[in-house]
Amino acid sequence: MENTRLIKNLKKGDQKTFKEVYLAYFDRLVHVARKFEFKFLTPEDFVQETFLHLYKQKHLLKEDVLFDKQLFVICKNIIINHVNRENKVISLDPLKVVLYQEDEEEDHLQIEVQKKQLLALLNQLPEQQRKIFTLHKLDNYSYREIAEITKLSEKTIANHIYLANKFITKKTACH
Repeated sequence: MENTRLIKNLKKGDQKTFKEVYLAYFDRLVHVARKFEFKFLTPEDFVQETFLHLYKQKHLLKEDVLFDKQLFVICKNIIINHVNRENKVISLDPLKVVLYQEDEEEDHLQIEVQKKQLLALLNQLPEQQRKIFTLHKLDNYSYREIAEITKLSEKTIANHIYLANKFITKKTACH
């Protein structure tokens, strides 16, 4: 598909084109993301974030710039922003922890409400999607580990997580 038509279709929200792009570029973006060192997230997480950003900001795509270039720039920027945030993470000072304990009870209630909301949303997902999402996001399994457990490909795992993220994001944005 030529560059201009591809971008026009994405801007229109054409799901078939988006899926084609996702399948065509997923592995290449993971390969790029693996060149960076991360403390908390996996390269696949950054690729998911790239596609979420692409979907949400599709109206910003430029028809006169190669799609490949735009997609890789989005991925690179997401990675760089995350790495910069990771480098700013400072271990907690024990004195500061004591100061935060006063707000802990209120925070705990808020966290419990958020957990209940997330569980309610998870229960609305198809069983396989819920299982995969839970393994990755809540139990911290890698795409590769989930693929081994479920006997599915890493691309399928990534697709399930993407769809679950999209559903949850959409539902939480409505409320």
